[in-house]
Amino acid sequence: MARSFFLLYSLSRRRLSDSFRSLFFIPTALALSTSLFILFYISSTSNLFNPQSRLHFLQNASRRISSPNLESQHQSSLDFDSSPAPNLEVKVDHGGGDTSNGRSANSENIFHDRGIFIEDYISMNKSFKIYVYPHHKKHPFANVLLPVGFEPEGNYASESFFKKNLNNSHFITKDPSEAHLFYLPFSIARLRHDPRVGADGIQDFIKDYIFNISRKYPYWNRTGGADHFYVSCHSIGRSATNKAEEIKLNAIQVVCSSSYFVSSYVPHKDASLPQIWPREQDDPQSITSSERKKLAFFAGSINSPVRERLIAAWQNDTEISVHSGHINTSYVKALLDSKFCLHVKGFEVNTARIGDALYHGCVPAIIANHYDLPFADILNWKSFSVIIATLDIPSLQRILTSISTEEYARLQNNVLEVRKHFQWHAVPVDYDAFYMVMYELWLRRSSVRIPLS
Repeated sequence: MARSFFLLYSLSRRRLSDSFRSLFFIPTALALSTSLFILFYISSTSNLFNPQSRLHFLQNASRRISSPNLESQHQSSLDFDSSPAPNLEVKVDHGGGDTSNGRSANSENIFHDRGIFIEDYISMNKSFKIYVYPHHKKHPFANVLLPVGFEPEGNYASESFFKKNLNNSHFITKDPSEAHLFYLPFSIARLRHDPRVGADGIQDFIKDYIFNISRKYPYWNRTGGADHFYVSCHSIGRSATNKAEEIKLNAIQVVCSSSYFVSSYVPHKDASLPQIWPREQDDPQSITSSERKKLAFFAGSINSPVRERLIAAWQNDTEISVHSGHINTSYVKALLDSKFCLHVKGFEVNTARIGDALYHGCVPAIIANHYDLPFADILNWKSFSVIIATLDIPSLQRILTSISTEEYARLQNNVLEVRKHFQWHAVPVDYDAFYMVMYELWLRRSSVRIPLS
């Protein structure tokens, strides 16, 4: 009898314990499922996950600057005719979701928002002012601080072209009170090759430079450098400011090595500078040739695991032509003979290969994770390039061959449209690389003007 009572008591206690556990589990499960639903809803509707949100964030911030009201801005843009709007026809997205090959219909548009870009560009051209810290020609480091006296050349030409173009432009002001931004004119590429400084001395040079201008002028100290910027295309630029933390944290860095993976680069605050070789002519021959025999082409040093994987996977392929080091045949001919030109991450995410591809009418296929692509605030890269994750290198041929003839024709046509934005000129031309960099700076100018004391 006692044994039966004990068994009954144990069974009742176990059921009661199970009931308590169930009561605890039910609200926990409900809370978890509700949280998952909320996250799913946000990710599917919020602009936080939309690449275009960055463009609108910067453009809306730029419109908060003290300026005439929107109506007067619009009227001034109609009256301002010294810089005509570009003849860039953009296809209108009428909606309709994805196309048959999985690309969004919106990927046809070259610009994220052409109307806003043109309106802001005109305002920029009319009112943007930059103060350059002055240095005499007899300064011991005049070769570093002043524009070069020759035409820039080589991988880092973008840095020198920008400085020359800026110093000869109407954006320069000698009145710091009307300046939107202040330019730190040191050249990291020239410091790198100056025997007095070299790679090991760059950090100390920049630290001393900031210390000196902050003592001589009041402009840096007003904002901690937030309304200052410098331009660099050399890969050593990623570590050049390690002893001047205020530059990395506050100043605008316009750099070629624009990687989200590098802690010194801050999207929204900093900007991506295109790495472009100087060109002797605007239009190479046969850029629209339909006789592009190779599916894809790459040649370069094997200086990264990404390039090693590319060579290992495709070096013996008949459709994808990849080479380690230099090729024996013409590099230009290889670009003109290929449908897609591969931009593959090396030591840095950036190389001059995107500029090479665009210049020769070849659609860039970009294999470089964490790359903040040049002018991404303005241009819709999906409309004229193919972006491929490094993990998808084994599927490279399948990805490229899945692009239809019609889709490729659209991509290449857009390549020809955007080429003008990736070219430097001795005398800047509207909407070329110089003006595009200036527009990126215009977007990043501060919405708060601090008066000089």
